[in-house]
Amino acid sequence: MTGKLFAQAMGKFLAGLILLGVLIFLPAGTLLFRSGWLLLEILFIPMFLAGIVLMIRSPELLKKRLQADEKEPEQRQVILLSGLMFLVSFVLAGLNFRFRWIVMPRWTVLAAAAVFLLAYLMYGEVLRENVYLSRTVEVQENQKVIDTGLYGVVRHPMYTATVFLFLAMPLVLGSPLSFLVMLGYLPIIAKRIRNEEAVLKAGLEGYEEYMERVRYRIFPLIW
Repeated sequence: MTGKLFAQAMGKFLAGLILLGVLIFLPAGTLLFRSGWLLLEILFIPMFLAGIVLMIRSPELLKKRLQADEKEPEQRQVILLSGLMFLVSFVLAGLNFRFRWIVMPRWTVLAAAAVFLLAYLMYGEVLRENVYLSRTVEVQENQKVIDTGLYGVVRHPMYTATVFLFLAMPLVLGSPLSFLVMLGYLPIIAKRIRNEEAVLKAGLEGYEEYMERVRYRIFPLIW
C-alpha cells in the first residue's frame, strides 16, 4: 500500500460520488429523493469496502482498475458513448422523480436493488479470479488465459455483471425511461467485446483456443 495509490483511489471515489449525486439530485430538484440515496448507498458502500480489500490484498490490481488511459481508438468511442448514456439516464431519472412522469411501485425498486447487489457480488468474484483485469484493453506482461470459475462458463463474466448492474440502476431510481436509455449499453458492450477479443486473440497466447472451448461471451446459450 502506498500513499499515492490511496490518494488516487480516494480522489476517484469521492469524485464519482459527488458527480453522481449532482446528476441525480440536481434534476430532481430536491435531496428528498429516497431512491437516489438508495442507489448511492448500494453503489458506493460496497465499492469503498472492495477498494479497502484490494488496497490491502492486491494493490497492483487496484492500480490497474484505476487506470483509464485507453490506447485503443475504438475503445475511446465506447467510453464516450457510455458516458453520454449514463449522463442522459441519470438526468432523466431525476426529472422523472421531479415531475412524476412514471411512478414505479416501491417493490420494483427494492427488487432492482437486490439484483444490483447480486451483480456486485458476481463482479467481486470476477476480481478475485482474474488478477489481470484492467479498465483498458491491452495484453499485459506475463498475462495468462484465465479459464476457471466463471471464466469457464462465459468469456467475459465481468461484462455479464456490468450488464445487470447498469440495467438495475435506472430501476433502483424508479425510472423506466432511464432503463430504456440504459439498454443502449448492450450494443456498446458488444462493440467493446469484439475489439477486446481481437486484441487478445492477436496478442495473448492460448486465447484463440480458449474462445473455441468457451463458446459464449457474456450470456450462456445466448451470446
